[in-house]
Amino acid sequence: MYRNKKTGIIGIIITIIILILVVILSNIDVEKMSYIENAFNAFVMPIQNGLTYLKNKIEGNNSFFTDISKLQEENEELKKKNSELEQSLRELEIIKSENETLKEYVNLKDKYQNYQTIPAYIINKDITNYNETIVINVGEKDGIHPNMTVIADQGLVGHVISTTQTTAKVQTIIDTASSVSSSITTSREAIIVTGTLDKASTLKATYIPADATILENDKVETSGIGGIYPKGIPIGTITEIIDTKNITDRYAYVKTAVDFKKLETVLVIKND
Repeated sequence: MYRNKKTGIIGIIITIIILILVVILSNIDVEKMSYIENAFNAFVMPIQNGLTYLKNKIEGNNSFFTDISKLQEENEELKKKNSELEQSLRELEIIKSENETLKEYVNLKDKYQNYQTIPAYIINKDITNYNETIVINVGEKDGIHPNMTVIADQGLVGHVISTTQTTAKVQTIIDTASSVSSSITTSREAIIVTGTLDKASTLKATYIPADATILENDKVETSGIGGIYPKGIPIGTITEIIDTKNITDRYAYVKTAVDFKKLETVLVIKND
């Protein structure tokens, strides 16, 4: 009996709660319901959109990885074409260099057409504090012998001092052991020019006659005396005159006509 009474009380309480909820819901303003609904949508919709985007991405995985594969293939193809273009560019540079060398030979031949010459290019340079020698790619088999004059487009380089079958060593005029009988083109005064230790591509002119008129910018060329160098080959330009207490000891500096730092091609003048 007690249990039936308790069950009845619980039923009454539940009924009362339901009635209260019905009354409350029936009295809530529609606008307030819309506000609650909007707030709910503002919270739920971004999540829903994110899930939808993720779903689409997952479904599009196959096309995504296909695009990656295509891009890799295109990249490899571009790398191959780039390598081929670089190779072609190197070949063009080599051809250009060879053409420039041939052009230098032609210019030299035209300039020194009065001489019988053999073209050559430098394959080694032996440059120390005391020596300035070069090695060229022609030798005995080409008819090269010691004491033959070596020239470049701008002027005198030096002379052959030793040979092998295929190469020749040349002592340049800027070597400290070099001595060239020369003359000043304007006054025709005879002088001697030698290599120096202190200045690159610079010669020292000595044995200047006491009564000789010598000026800066005067040109110097070979005099033809001494049995090695033919007459009239340009040597350089006087850049500085050093006066001394004894006028017979005065000297001058001569800048070489040839730029030995950039020298690549030469001609060897064959002896008659």
